[in-house]
Amino acid sequence: MRSRTRLISAVALVAALSGCASEGSLVVDETVGIRSVLSSCPTVGIPEYTGDITTFRTAGDRSAANMDVTATITNLRETCDESSERVYANATFDVLARRTDTRGARTVTLPYFSTVVRGGTAVQSKRVGNVTLTFADGQERAQASAQAGAFINRAEATLPAEIRERITRKRKAGDIDAALDPLADTEVREALRRASFELLVGFQLDQSQLAYNATR
Repeated sequence: MRSRTRLISAVALVAALSGCASEGSLVVDETVGIRSVLSSCPTVGIPEYTGDITTFRTAGDRSAANMDVTATITNLRETCDESSERVYANATFDVLARRTDTRGARTVTLPYFSTVVRGGTAVQSKRVGNVTLTFADGQERAQASAQAGAFINRAEATLPAEIRERITRKRKAGDIDAALDPLADTEVREALRRASFELLVGFQLDQSQLAYNATR
């Protein structure tokens, strides 16, 4: 499908997703071992080049003088319920918009996508929604809020017990494998990759809009 192709193209452009140490991280314990705090909840993020959108008054003219509306996704937050076998994650975010012509009241509707990605590359699901912004007469800026939800199979987001034990087993100084990094093990890294999920949100852009964001 064309929309799926566009999404995969956008995700392929991701250089990095903002983040911090959280329940989806692996942290060093006070001992030589590693303590896993891997959660079955997905991390949330905005793929690079999809967090902004620019519309133009005249098709084909992408000059600054022809800009109509610009908008940005911000304040992305997540809540997650992992109390059942189907983990539910909900991402909320704000959209801040600005228009160049402030004459008259105006309503602008912008499309956004939400997708679940497994292992960094495998698209599990995708949905497209709309966020509506309302400008009052003479108003240059507008703001609206939107949300996106997704279900994830807990079993797929859980590390096998053998892999978890291999990662978290405490190692004492002097043990043969004390200096070995369990995350350097190919099998461990692959298991971590398969159990990692992301809920990604961004504007639903066509190829020309994506190219504009990548080159501006």
